[in-house]
Amino acid sequence: MARIVMKFGGTSMAGIERIRSVAARVKREVAAGNQVAVVVSAMAGETDRLVGFCREASSLYDPKEYDVVVSAGEQITSGLLAIALQAAGVSARSWLGWQLAISTSDAHASARIENIDMAALEASLAAGEVAVIPGFQGVDEHGRVTTLGRGGSDTSAVAMAAAMKADRCDIYTDVDGVYTTDPRIVPRARKLKKVTYEEMLELASVGAKVLQTRSVGLAMKEGVRVQVLSSFTGEDAPMADTLPGTMIVGEEEIEDMESQLITGIAHDKNEAKITLIAVPDKPGAVAAIFAPLADANINVDMIIQNIAHAARSTDVTFTVPAADLARSIEVLNQGREAIGFAELVHDTRVAKISVVGVGMRSHAGVASTMFTTLGERGINIQAISTSEIKVSVLIEEDYTELAVRVLHTAYGLDAD
Repeated sequence: MARIVMKFGGTSMAGIERIRSVAARVKREVAAGNQVAVVVSAMAGETDRLVGFCREASSLYDPKEYDVVVSAGEQITSGLLAIALQAAGVSARSWLGWQLAISTSDAHASARIENIDMAALEASLAAGEVAVIPGFQGVDEHGRVTTLGRGGSDTSAVAMAAAMKADRCDIYTDVDGVYTTDPRIVPRARKLKKVTYEEMLELASVGAKVLQTRSVGLAMKEGVRVQVLSSFTGEDAPMADTLPGTMIVGEEEIEDMESQLITGIAHDKNEAKITLIAVPDKPGAVAAIFAPLADANINVDMIIQNIAHAARSTDVTFTVPAADLARSIEVLNQGREAIGFAELVHDTRVAKISVVGVGMRSHAGVASTMFTTLGERGINIQAISTSEIKVSVLIEEDYTELAVRVLHTAYGLDAD
């Protein structure tokens, strides 16, 4: 008997027929003798609708009341799934975040899970009951409902799997696994059987939308085996324990890791480039740029400081999330006197292309292959950033699809 957490996203829960399909899938796992907890998202589009109501009511809404409103979507789907399971002959009940005592910080709209009280849930599982749990929500020390931020249901599922000491956490979504790149761009992209936590964390952070970054980080910290698979398969599809999707695991589970040079190619068009022209070339100048951005909780990614000009000044280029561009410009202009730059130039027509793979640790020439391949196609590199298992470049947005395709081929990732 295995202990499993099954998580279903918004598209999987979008309407009663799909909820019935989810119930049938859960019933198969129960019939196989497994103990099951299910974490659900709100129906597709529902959270956006509820957020819209909050903004309509007041542009300066109270985050505590915002959490009360937007957490309602998951409350509805958890109750509906419990009803559907009961109708299918499966013993089930829903548990809201405060009933399970999913304790979180009090940072409303972006809370972090601190502890899960397992006593009631353990008794329920031992009695053969399926626990249906709304994702994305918890309760703070004052008893107020909190939410974990957009995409937080993945984090809820991983946290629940860690607390339950589950054998694995199955994330059901509208894709059937993690691919070497976006199959819509490269039809010959391959589905990966296994990916390491580190690789998935890098892929998620640079544009792969399969899993929320926080959930992958938590899975790595807690050692939770996560499987990504599709909820849109027929009732005769293989059981989840036959590994039809992609497993996200520790490096020790990856066979012959050194032979796997690159795992995947990711792209992200949600980047904006900022260049500060004629920044004084003196100690502390760069800190004067990035400290205010950090104080405003704006994440800076790629950074380039050009060669100093004759007038003892330099140009500094960096990227921020496109959604934070206006706020970044405002922060920098407010600190213009302290920074001392002459002009600010920005560009949103850029994209970040990344190659990711643990094999980089033991292979030379990964970056060289990337730069040569892009150069041969006339694609100019505007900025570069690296980590131990990732190389990212910034290019003109119009070349995104071409860059992904030629790099996918250059690293031998195309399917036969």
